[in-house]
Amino acid sequence: MKKQLFALLFALVPFTALAATEAHLPYSMSPDLDDKASLQRGMKLFVNYCMGCHSLEYQRFSRAAEDLNMPQDLVEENLIFSSDLAFNDQMEIAMSEEDGESWFGAAPPDLTLHGRLRGPDWLYSYLLSFYKDPERPTGVNNAVFDLVAMPNVLEPLQGVQEMVCAESDRPIGDAELDPLTGKYQSCEVLQVTEPGTMEPAEFEEAVYDMTNFLAYVGEPSKLQAQSLGPKVLIFIFIFGVIAYLLKREYWRDIH
Repeated sequence: MKKQLFALLFALVPFTALAATEAHLPYSMSPDLDDKASLQRGMKLFVNYCMGCHSLEYQRFSRAAEDLNMPQDLVEENLIFSSDLAFNDQMEIAMSEEDGESWFGAAPPDLTLHGRLRGPDWLYSYLLSFYKDPERPTGVNNAVFDLVAMPNVLEPLQGVQEMVCAESDRPIGDAELDPLTGKYQSCEVLQVTEPGTMEPAEFEEAVYDMTNFLAYVGEPSKLQAQSLGPKVLIFIFIFGVIAYLLKREYWRDIH
């Protein structure tokens, strides 16, 4: 019995460590796979700002169009920019791994399963946490992923964000809680110093849409499972009623 308890304890340790890591993320979000408008906007943003470097090689344009209720002609006209790609092709990119390594130091990863690997909270926090750092080759760093090699491709939308000393509602880095104000005092607060084309709330919504889309891509069958779930429960209920009535009929003469 003791061996079984120890085995269960060790099995739960990775999940505890993961939960502790996620607790320090500055932002959180809950994916809504029923919000087709959000998923459509997220796909548009991903194709326009991320797909130059990051592929979704396990996802097809046609599958996304079917799941997100997008007509084929609109997808081909607005979301497929390469003449080498067709509607039924996988969402791949032209950049080779060798080019990615020479330009960025490491080949940009495929993001099909990144939403499941990192989790939506991590992706959401990562995309919101780029800040200006002149010492980095790309001119930016990231509060969630230190020494990041990726440039801030969303900077035209968000604007230039910098680390400043200020109060924050979130525990960032080594911030200390002020018991009088209930705020965290930190010199690692991210603040937009040069506005982009979007307001902060608008940009956060855009990042939510993109993260929501990546959460869908990580498990596209979840949409079908959610739609089939109520139908299966209704079938089980009806079958249960019929089986119960049939059982009563068979056992009536015996009793």
